[in-house]
Amino acid sequence: MTVRAAAAAPNIVLLGPPGAGKGTQARRLVEERGMVQLSTGDMLRAARSSGTEVGRRVAEVMDKGHLVTDEIVIALIRERLAQGGAAGGFIFDGFPRTLPQADALGAAMADLGMRLDAAVELRVDDDALVDRISGRVTCATCGEVYHDRTRPIPADGRCVVCGGTEFTRRADDNAESLRTRLFAYYKQTAPLIGYYHAKGLLRPVDGMGQVGAVGSAVARALGAAGAEAVPAGA
Repeated sequence: MTVRAAAAAPNIVLLGPPGAGKGTQARRLVEERGMVQLSTGDMLRAARSSGTEVGRRVAEVMDKGHLVTDEIVIALIRERLAQGGAAGGFIFDGFPRTLPQADALGAAMADLGMRLDAAVELRVDDDALVDRISGRVTCATCGEVYHDRTRPIPADGRCVVCGGTEFTRRADDNAESLRTRLFAYYKQTAPLIGYYHAKGLLRPVDGMGQVGAVGSAVARALGAAGAEAVPAGA
């Protein structure tokens, strides 16, 4: 029988529609609590050139232009979790997206003597979300997010985080594309909200406030999950 050691830090899933601020809040948790963000996109790109058995499977599938299966993604996640090194806990970003994926993630963590401690749901208003996303601009160097109306690029044209001068706007960051992405989210991923609610893990957070206010609410949600804060820089 596998016994989970007492942990001072939570393992969490971030839920919310496109543009809800999941990436922004994940970066705050990484910086302020020493958590490790597991982005499936980043993991797939890294695995492709890793030379591991799973990495070779990823490369083979991607080279053929096929979609990577849930089985391979779970294998990647299992491999990364087994490495440890997350004193502040893990953040699952972009996975799971479906109920079968959620079941597979839970089983993989249980096999490793781990568990998911909370599913933090960033709740936003759809119309406000369209306004937020359609004005979004990102620093091409560090990924810091700006907004035409609420947080414009500094007058000197430099990112306040890294000093970069190149900024990008996603081609699908427009009202029509966003509503299509929202429909896909509600159809495929929203059932996870009920799934984690039934397990007593759901922690809803109002995602419509300023970044700092939302961050404080996320911290309180983690506190409700029994997590202990990890000092910045720990």
